[in-house]
Amino acid sequence: MIAAMQDMGNVGSIAIDFINKSLDTKCFRYVSPPYPNYVVDKGGHIDFQQEQWEYRYGNGIIVFGGGVGQPQTNQELYELCQDVIDVAKSYSVQLVYTLGAFHTDRNYGKNPRTLVTTTSRELTDQIARLGLELTPGSSMITGFNGLILGYAKKNNMQGIGLYAEIDDPQVPQYRSAKSLLVSLEKLTYQKFKGMEELDEIAGAIDSELDRMRGSGDSLYRP
Repeated sequence: MIAAMQDMGNVGSIAIDFINKSLDTKCFRYVSPPYPNYVVDKGGHIDFQQEQWEYRYGNGIIVFGGGVGQPQTNQELYELCQDVIDVAKSYSVQLVYTLGAFHTDRNYGKNPRTLVTTTSRELTDQIARLGLELTPGSSMITGFNGLILGYAKKNNMQGIGLYAEIDDPQVPQYRSAKSLLVSLEKLTYQKFKGMEELDEIAGAIDSELDRMRGSGDSLYRP
């Protein structure tokens, strides 16, 4: 199972959405958060849009998450993590992967690294032998893309977290998402076709940022 949600630079959700597109996965279940707590009046008629996060399946794989947002309270986050684990158990999943961002000051140009952590020292040793880089030092991984590893470990399942370097959390990081997918191919033996699309989108974002800097426009909305 691969499970990840929107995070810094949208890395987790970009990767999940691309996996679903590349593998042509099919939705078999979804969960909806208990928000928003409002409707939009459009002048005589209302619009109500509730986010939903999908469980999808492909050939030998279950994919969860992507889309927009994460649970807004700790209780909702805990319940969602447990739901993901319960679904994984019901399909006899042995290994849960999660994907996310690793904020860094390192100047990595157009080649962000993916760093890996796992739920056990033994699994970490196996990962290191494959030539993948491990996360440095001690740090907290917040949100779904960290906590799901804790829930996997609590339920006696193996878990692997892949976190790609980003330098700006407010800008969608498509090269970082690609870095995750390249590493994930090595671990899962899945092939994600069409990854050049991520490079093209990253290039378009770079061009737009350069234009805005040149014209003196603000890079971020207030």
